[in-house]
Parts: sequence; C-alpha cells; structure tokens
Amino acid sequence: MVRSRVELFEAIRRDARREDVSIRGLADRYGVHRRAVRQALASPEPPARKSPVRPAPRLEPARAAIDAMLREDLDAPRKQRHTARRVLARLVEEHQLDDITYSTVRDYVRVRRPQIWAEAGRSLGEVFVPQAHAPGAEAEVDFADLWIVLCGVKTKVFLFTFRLSYSGKAVHRVFATAGQEAFGEGHVHALWSPWAGSPSCTCVTTTSRLR
Repeated sequence: MVRSRVELFEAIRRDARREDVSIRGLADRYGVHRRAVRQALASPEPPARKSPVRPAPRLEPARAAIDAMLREDLDAPRKQRHTARRVLARLVEEHQLDDITYSTVRDYVRVRRPQIWAEAGRSLGEVFVPQAHAPGAEAEVDFADLWIVLCGVKTKVFLFTFRLSYSGKAVHRVFATAGQEAFGEGHVHALWSPWAGSPSCTCVTTTSRLR
C-alpha cells in the first residue's frame, strides 16, 4: 500500500527500473494519471502542490494583525508560538474581528507562517528527503510479530526482515526473540548466506533457534 506521494514516486521508479513497465502500465497499476508517472520518472522528489487562491474579503482587515502575531513567534519558544485558535482568540479580543471563522484563520496561518520565517532567513525545521537509493548503499531492517504452529502449539515468534532499498529484495529469518543476538545473527544470515543473493529465494525462514 502506497501511503504518500514520496512512496508512490519511489514505487513507480522501482517498478520501471526492475520490470521495464510502460508509462501507461504504471499509471494503471497505481491508479494515477500518466503525467504523475512521467514526473516520478523524471525526479524522485514530487513537485510542490499548488494551493488554489480563493478570495477572503473578511480576512483582509486581519492580515496585518495576524502577520504581526506570527512575527512575534520568530523569537518565542516553540511551545509558546501562536496556534490558529490563539490567533483567532486575539483577533476577537483585541481587534473585535468576530466575523472570521476558524478555518479561514487556520488556512491563512498555515500558508503565511513558513513565508514569514523564510523572509526572516529562518527555518521551521521541516525536512524533505528525496527517496533515491544507490545500488547496495542502503537497507532497512526490522522485526515483526509472527504466530506459527510449532510442534502443534501456537507460538509467537519474531520475523527479522532485511530489505535492500534499491532493489526491494528482502531476506527473512524467524527467531524466538527480538534481542541483540537475533539482530546480529539476522544480519550475518542476510549478508553472508549463500542463498541471500539469489533472485529466486528472497524469503528464508528457520526454526533452528526455536526451542
């Protein structure tokens, strides 16, 4: 399941690289327009979404006041910065602007806050990491709970997964615990076992340590 545009672009690029699927085929596979497929193949970083500009006449008298509050946040501790609700409360209390809705203030603050911080040469700390992986450079490792029937008894075990970020190939191994010893042995198995690099065997399980 693809949960974000970054993951969508990564999946499209991986399938195009591994399976040589056409643009139309990738669009049908992921339920997107062919334009999105071309964007993914051109760059691992999705283009910024364009926010529609809608007129907000009731907000006009409040823009300067809201901007002033957001500029106060430049030197305020993180937990003391204005939320949209606090901005709305101050507009009502200090400026008698009680005909503005919360959603209008929220949408304006969401767009205007990063702009004000950028104008001041500051960053809100948001980071975007393009999902591009070099061959053999990165892998993801994790444990997952797994229930099996062992000697006729339903038993909880832990599935170690070592997945290469570039190709998506994975090696799996089952352990009785998710401790440091299993973590280390799983790496040894994934990196040095004779079948770990075989394209036809990407899922390997064992009960040798289940006692």
